[in-house]
Amino acid sequence: MTKWTSKNIPPQRGRSAVVTGTGGLGFEDALALARAGASVLIAGRNAQKGTEAVAAIKQAVPGAQVRFGRVDLADLASIAGFAAQLAQDQDNLDLLINNAGVMAPPERRETSDGFELQFGTNYLGHFALTAHLLPLLRKGHKPRVVSLGSIAVRDGTGAINFDDLQAEHDYKPMPVYSQSKLACIMFAFELDRRSKSAGWGVESLAAHPGVSRTELLPNGSGPRSTAARMRRFLPFLFQPVWQGALPTLYAATDPSARGGAYYGPNGLGRIRGYPAEEKPAKQALDAVAAALLWDISEELTNVIFA
Repeated sequence: MTKWTSKNIPPQRGRSAVVTGTGGLGFEDALALARAGASVLIAGRNAQKGTEAVAAIKQAVPGAQVRFGRVDLADLASIAGFAAQLAQDQDNLDLLINNAGVMAPPERRETSDGFELQFGTNYLGHFALTAHLLPLLRKGHKPRVVSLGSIAVRDGTGAINFDDLQAEHDYKPMPVYSQSKLACIMFAFELDRRSKSAGWGVESLAAHPGVSRTELLPNGSGPRSTAARMRRFLPFLFQPVWQGALPTLYAATDPSARGGAYYGPNGLGRIRGYPAEEKPAKQALDAVAAALLWDISEELTNVIFA
């Protein structure tokens, strides 16, 4: 796996993929998969950005099979509608990359369904999307789901606060972001356990991009925030977006990547480098908490995995 890049992606012709997020890591994921021959659906809430992403990929990869589908991960009705339309358009799905997200808005905000924005979008939105797409995934060829974690989740950085999941009583931007990403990692592992137990045939993996030069920081915490200023004035700390996408692409496509594993960059404190398997934070391996979170999430989103 030393210096694994998108050039190492096996041929993807005949495989279909959904990638959430129209820019940054999502764009790089979609570009690499299209270049490898996959049929890619870029899913996002901004139609203009989605159309521009599709045009850019088609320009870079003549003949690319790529299209845009509108979904707002902060709206459960939009997620259900997106999945229903996809089920009309195709019979199966081989790959789902749960990538899109929001990061550390300075003030507490809510989704259209009343969830705290980060927990609702980063985690609950993808939880519901995966549930709705599971019937298509189960019909796919060696299907995989890759959920994005974050280096914000490290040993001792906190656990799921079941007493205040929506941060109604104590909103702190980064701890709440970290909890949402911890939930994504726990979901990835729990989905893999349940898939193996129920015989769904879907591999579920988690990955993180290290620290990458995306617009997530300035868009979330604001262009004048400390984190955004670091991104602007200390660019050497941030690896290129294409490189940040590699752990996700490795988890999504490489035959040696395995369900229930976690992948990230291999160098400099795991903030940059090339894909490698890494040990998840201890709290991400709490299977009892993961099962409880799963049950609560099904109730909150009104979905059932089957």
